[in-house]
Amino acid sequence: MDIIIAGAGRVGFNLARTLSPGHSVTVIDRNAEALHRLQESLDILPVHGDIEDPSTYRKLAGKESDLFIAVTDMDEANLISTLIADDSITLKRKIIRLRNQFFAKSSIRQKLGIDDAVFPMLLTSETVTSLLDYPKANNVKQFKYTDFKLISVRVSKNIDKIQLKPKGYAVVGIEREKRFFIPKEEETILPNDLIYLFGDERPIRELCSKLEVEAPGAIKRCVVFGGGDLGVSIAKALIDRGKTVKLVEKDIYLCERAEESLEGEAMTISCKYGTGALFSEEGLEYADMMIAATDNDEYNIIKSLEAKEHGIKRVVAVNNEMEYYNLMHSLGIVVVRGPKMSAYNAIIERIYSSGVVMERKFCGGRGTIFLRKIFPGSPLIGRRVRPLKSRKGSLSFVVRGAKLLPFEQKYEVLEGDVIAVFATSDSESAVKEWIYGL
Repeated sequence: MDIIIAGAGRVGFNLARTLSPGHSVTVIDRNAEALHRLQESLDILPVHGDIEDPSTYRKLAGKESDLFIAVTDMDEANLISTLIADDSITLKRKIIRLRNQFFAKSSIRQKLGIDDAVFPMLLTSETVTSLLDYPKANNVKQFKYTDFKLISVRVSKNIDKIQLKPKGYAVVGIEREKRFFIPKEEETILPNDLIYLFGDERPIRELCSKLEVEAPGAIKRCVVFGGGDLGVSIAKALIDRGKTVKLVEKDIYLCERAEESLEGEAMTISCKYGTGALFSEEGLEYADMMIAATDNDEYNIIKSLEAKEHGIKRVVAVNNEMEYYNLMHSLGIVVVRGPKMSAYNAIIERIYSSGVVMERKFCGGRGTIFLRKIFPGSPLIGRRVRPLKSRKGSLSFVVRGAKLLPFEQKYEVLEGDVIAVFATSDSESAVKEWIYGL
């Protein structure tokens, strides 16, 4: 594909790094230094200029591009750039990153002919609030094609090793001592494993309660560190779910702005120096869950460790740097993708998903889920389909109604079936070739 990326920040850089090996990628930004760093490490075409200035696109005039992606930090710039680019270049598809959740409900995107929009603030907030329904879980993923969920849980350290006998669900991934793998049959679960379970949420929820014995059974009181847009978004989502919220912010201006946005429904605490004594002084130690949601990953880790030291059992940290993923998991911190990582992952998933196959990442990008829905009129209906030839590093299933059937033999495919494959990054390309080639 011929792809144009507007914005060379962290999201744009990660997109270029992922897409440039197999596609022709052009990156536009007015920051010459950022473009130079990209060009040094990646095979991309840099275009120096303001994405809101029509003259920037003169070098690309008459060009035909399969995909235009606008991912700067400014909604206005992203919206305007799609209009200008569309006027100068023949664009087949447009994807945009937006911060303001207003655009999620408005018709502006449709009027501008934007095919897809990702709302990273909303995605991160929704991920945090999903933990309210699954207080024992590390993460919960829902899917468009099935009611089954992918739920991860950290096995408590004082649990003996256990041989699971799944019924209504399957173990589709294990992270153990910083290593992620797709388990074989009858894999023994060890203390401190992070396991990924796919299937009916009822038996999974029951299993989570047996494996994670330290986290609270219900979440009522929450503390949010960070009074920026993300912290306020998370606080609002928690309040909407009826939770008691305290929001802590060092910057007095952000604290006042947060208090105004939350309209007095949360207690806002200004803490200039952010000392550990704050947990005792303000009664934060009695919270059921603490969420560190500043834009500083290192600060989020520190606050999470302080929260654990003060006895808070459910500790969540927002993370925009993948290099911290293993560290945070090893420290027993629940990791939630920050807005930048959410934007990157959501865009990659939209690019590689089609009308037939949906592609999702899990375990910090080390695992991939492929879902293929058998729609009415599909040529696969009534055919006997062979399973994936090499199953190393992958697990395949047929979701048929409320049944989860291991895809280890030929199956006659029925309308409404969903073929689900869980793969490590090493086996991803082989799985993609098979599932698209059915």
